[in-house]
Amino acid sequence: MQFKEISEAYEALSDEQKRKMYDQYGKEGLSQGGRGADPFDIYERMFGGMFGGFGGGGGRRTGPRRGEDVVHHLQISLDDLYNGKTKKIALTKDVLCGTCNGSGAKSGVTPKKCDGCDGHGVKVVVKPIGPGMVQQMQVVCPQCKGKGEIVKDSDKCTQCRGEKVEKVKKTLEVFVEKGMANGNKITFAGESDQAPGMEPGDLIFVVVQKKHELFTRSGNDLIMEKTLTLHEALCGFQFTIPHMDGRVLIVKSDPGEIIKPDDVRSINGEGMPLRGNPLVKGRLFIQFKVEFPKKGSLKPEALNSLKNVLPAPPKALPLPTGDEVEHVHLSSDTVSIRPESNGTGHGHQHDDDDDDDHHQGQQGPGVQCAQQ
Repeated sequence: MQFKEISEAYEALSDEQKRKMYDQYGKEGLSQGGRGADPFDIYERMFGGMFGGFGGGGGRRTGPRRGEDVVHHLQISLDDLYNGKTKKIALTKDVLCGTCNGSGAKSGVTPKKCDGCDGHGVKVVVKPIGPGMVQQMQVVCPQCKGKGEIVKDSDKCTQCRGEKVEKVKKTLEVFVEKGMANGNKITFAGESDQAPGMEPGDLIFVVVQKKHELFTRSGNDLIMEKTLTLHEALCGFQFTIPHMDGRVLIVKSDPGEIIKPDDVRSINGEGMPLRGNPLVKGRLFIQFKVEFPKKGSLKPEALNSLKNVLPAPPKALPLPTGDEVEHVHLSSDTVSIRPESNGTGHGHQHDDDDDDDHHQGQQGPGVQCAQQ
């Protein structure tokens, strides 16, 4: 179990549990500030005795510790997620120095183990936080700066200058499968930064889908909007859709079909391909908007023709008369009517033009890379 996980588990305990663990397992080793003792052994002994260990036992860890994974966001267009694509990613990473094989010293020189951390590169610092309570923190050893060893300046490797690692440039080919979705991960095992005595972590690319001009995505389905004129909505329509694989779809209404505002129609098999089985595709949904004629655009003879072909309006009731009757005039307002939050009435409010922008997540620190 890694130190970070042990520390997080420890911090989740109550103060009483921490005090009991310290009294039972940690006094001897922690009172020395980690000097002369393996800080990982101290924590594993404490947690192993308290809970029976992690991963089937509380004994000393075996094998090299594993480095941190490095995660990058990979901006991918919907077209590339539909068709699949191989992207070349140029990156810079740490690798063990080829001249000194990660020792940091010249040939024939043996680095001296740091006596400040006993060669671990880290120290456990104990800080009292109250009566009978302490807080343990892992800090990088200031004497060796986390290397666990000390090499005199005159004995340092001339290639890495005692850093044990050097920067190299590498190009990876990242294959984006057909049907991959926002949040899917592409993992390169062991391609993270290297460090002496540690197994390198993984390099992980997380897919971030870009906005598309025509389609939006919902699972394996695609959604688009199409605006029809009133003539097309009533009398029929035909239009084309440029699909993302280069095909052009011809869409035609059925004879006598009438489209109302916000009607939805679907086309089977024209959505996104299923990841792992790209021959299977979702649906393409088309949501229709109907554009009505503008004020004054219909001539009187056209209105008369429409009255003759359209269904007659409901029979008008006799209009009331008297002093209480008042004729009013309708005006055009660009407001959005919404119910009030307390549900006791209705109100209206103007739509704001300045909506908050959506922010994309920032890429965290790690291997530096550039998309090509």
